[in-house]
Amino acid sequence: MDVTSDATAGRTAAALALADTRTDCPDEAGRPDGGRPATAPPTPRTPPDAPTTSVASGAPATSATSAASAASSASATSAASSASGVADPVEPSQAGPRVCGSPAEPAQRQSRQPRPVVTELRLSAFGPHRSAVFPLGPLTLFAGPSGSGKSQALAAYEALAVLASGATLEEAFPDPRARIPDRAVPDAQRRRGFRLGCTVDGPAGPVRLDLAVQAEPTLRIVGERLSQDGQILLATALRDPGRRSVQAAWLTGGAIGVTRAPLPDDRLGTALLPLRVAGSTAGQRKVLAAAEQVVVALRAVFPCDPRPDRMRAAVPPGEGRLLGDCTNLADVLRRTRSECGTRHAMLAQAARTGCAGPVEGLGVRTPAGGGPVAAVLDRGPGQPATELARLGAGELRFLALALVLLTGPGVLAMDPAAELLSARQALTVLADGFDRGLDPRQNAELLRLALLSCGRGHIRLVAAVGEATAAAARDLPGVAMVDLKA
Repeated sequence: MDVTSDATAGRTAAALALADTRTDCPDEAGRPDGGRPATAPPTPRTPPDAPTTSVASGAPATSATSAASAASSASATSAASSASGVADPVEPSQAGPRVCGSPAEPAQRQSRQPRPVVTELRLSAFGPHRSAVFPLGPLTLFAGPSGSGKSQALAAYEALAVLASGATLEEAFPDPRARIPDRAVPDAQRRRGFRLGCTVDGPAGPVRLDLAVQAEPTLRIVGERLSQDGQILLATALRDPGRRSVQAAWLTGGAIGVTRAPLPDDRLGTALLPLRVAGSTAGQRKVLAAAEQVVVALRAVFPCDPRPDRMRAAVPPGEGRLLGDCTNLADVLRRTRSECGTRHAMLAQAARTGCAGPVEGLGVRTPAGGGPVAAVLDRGPGQPATELARLGAGELRFLALALVLLTGPGVLAMDPAAELLSARQALTVLADGFDRGLDPRQNAELLRLALLSCGRGHIRLVAAVGEATAAAARDLPGVAMVDLKA
């Protein structure tokens, strides 16, 4: 267990707010005034710098967890409040966005949700968002003027997914300063940061994950909290700013109460727990169930932004797994044509609506001696086929997005949780600029495909759209609109 001197504790009191029993992260001015437990990566390649230690406690597990954070709670809260000049928030509240539609599953169904899914995204001091809460449903569309934070919201969701896959903070936030509000004021230690979190519903019930990230002067997780029904399952706190680790405490139960161990400050501790917790007690099993549910939901994310300028050239045959920019669309069509006849036929049907001219089907051309493959539109008997290289940018984006909505993880270049059957996972597609370059007819067809796929429960869509698409989708049953303000 790390021992911090009184002087150091005073200097870092504001960084310990996340160890409190509330869900606060960096304050609204952009300072990471919490040091809520930061955690380690879900990958064994970064071993902890000290062995795990168990702390005996005669109190119940929940009391032990609260006691673990109570020591730093009072001083941290007052320090955070004085440093930011604002009251320490107990719970993030929606500020600005208007949410209409039915974004989240009804409460009576959530506890029976067979697939882990993210039902809420929370952002504070993240771009233009201050204490914002976004309910997410099977099909959620973000709309609003330029600068309102549509892309920032999707970037936060993607960053959580990257961290859940075991990546470092640098990989999740290659430009962390871009996420700090423009007018964020650093604290006395010149620190600025942001906070983000989500709620994941599934077989274990709703589970909350909250993160406080320090972006300046050094990128690090200064606080992390995993909780369920008000009970803290994992909490981490920055005890010594000079060390690249945080002190973590997770629920053990039984005679031990809480287990403590140092974890790295550049990875998500929740994703590391399945490698550190044996599951031999009821408390440990509860922690594992919650952590695994969060990791499974976040890893089943596919960010998609088709790039027509890169999709026109023939590509060498490969695994047939679609990349995020869809540059290998021809290779994927080669695979779906031979292995996924039904879905390939549905895609060809969609192409008749989204592509100009007659369309009888989708095919590929491969040189006789092997080599790069090119996708083509079959125009029908007596008509020459049209290579995709000759299609417009909107047509290419339409075909790529339609393919994503009609397929599954096995045809996408993503790494879902291997320990759970794909039938028990829900793929979430993130699409910034979903309707970019598309005409109303193409938008309407993609919305139809999205409603069809999302209604079946195996695919979810979170996308940013323009006002024209938002107006068309706002009154559609099954579409949840999040209207942001500039």
